Amino acid sequence: MRRFFVWKLLPSIGRQFRTRSYFTLLFLVAFFALGVTLLRALPNDKSSWEKKTSNAVSNRHALSNHPPSFTVLLQTYNRTDLLLKLLHHYSAIPNVDRIVVVWNNVGVTPPIDLWNSFQPHPVPVDFLPQSANKMRNRLQNFREIRTEAVLVMDDDVMTSAGDVSFAYTVWQEFPDQIVGFVPRRHVVAESGVYSYGSHELDSDYGLAGYSMVLIGAAFIHKKYLRLFERLPPAVHRLIDDTQNCDDIAFNVMVARELNRSPPSGISPRQRAAGLYVRPHDLRNLESEAESGYRGMWHAADHMLERSYCLNRLADMYGGRLTLPYSNFQVSRFGRCFACKS
Repeated sequence: MRRFFVWKLLPSIGRQFRTRSYFTLLFLVAFFALGVTLLRALPNDKSSWEKKTSNAVSNRHALSNHPPSFTVLLQTYNRTDLLLKLLHHYSAIPNVDRIVVVWNNVGVTPPIDLWNSFQPHPVPVDFLPQSANKMRNRLQNFREIRTEAVLVMDDDVMTSAGDVSFAYTVWQEFPDQIVGFVPRRHVVAESGVYSYGSHELDSDYGLAGYSMVLIGAAFIHKKYLRLFERLPPAVHRLIDDTQNCDDIAFNVMVARELNRSPPSGISPRQRAAGLYVRPHDLRNLESEAESGYRGMWHAADHMLERSYCLNRLADMYGGRLTLPYSNFQVSRFGRCFACKS
């Protein structure tokens, strides 16, 4: 009885198998025809196809893997050995898009070949030779700067990667201010005369806080480079005549801009030109330079000259300066809203 049942079942199984095989064959034929049609639709020019594919991959990469970045703007004069050390240091910091070197050694070839001989480098470096050795060369709106954030650095200052990265996050919150590591202040006597100084003015005048953040180690917005180029010619002449004070003029410009159109959400207390980030590892490398070139801040009349600039700028802007004070400072290991700098 069992043998008979199996024998009767075999024809049915065979019919089901033949039906399934028939539909499977139809599916394979249709799939093959569709594949041939798609292949014929592809471009015959192999290079064109490869180019389109490469562009598509590049665009996807740019959209999905392009984090916020900043440009390092570094002006140098007669310190090639320090420059190479700084290029090596800053090129390895995260989020750096490129480094722009403002080469003020007029008539001297930049060390491009030497730098390139040690490739590969993490980021590109552009050497921009200048026709004259001017302090304000670094504040040009260079076309090589492709980012909104610009880290301006002196050629004898090294700031740790941690400090730079933290300051960059602070700048992203306060992009309209100068976010940097070196605060300074001014005072105005009853006679209306301005004096420039740093922490020593506390003991003489009982002041707390700062009114400027120097741009020798600071983040700025690229838009301020355009504004600086459009400052009155008298301001540019003052900077060129003294070979000094470009950072003071820059602070005055930013403070005036913030006072004219303060960003939404920013309190009057925070309308100072700069925001001080307390560094934990900022070093001056001047003593390591083989050239022995010493910065202008060593000159005996340096502070007097900067006070002179303040008073000249005050005259140019109607007899007074817009330089609000701030005691706001930020640290990687804690935030202080009412501390001395």
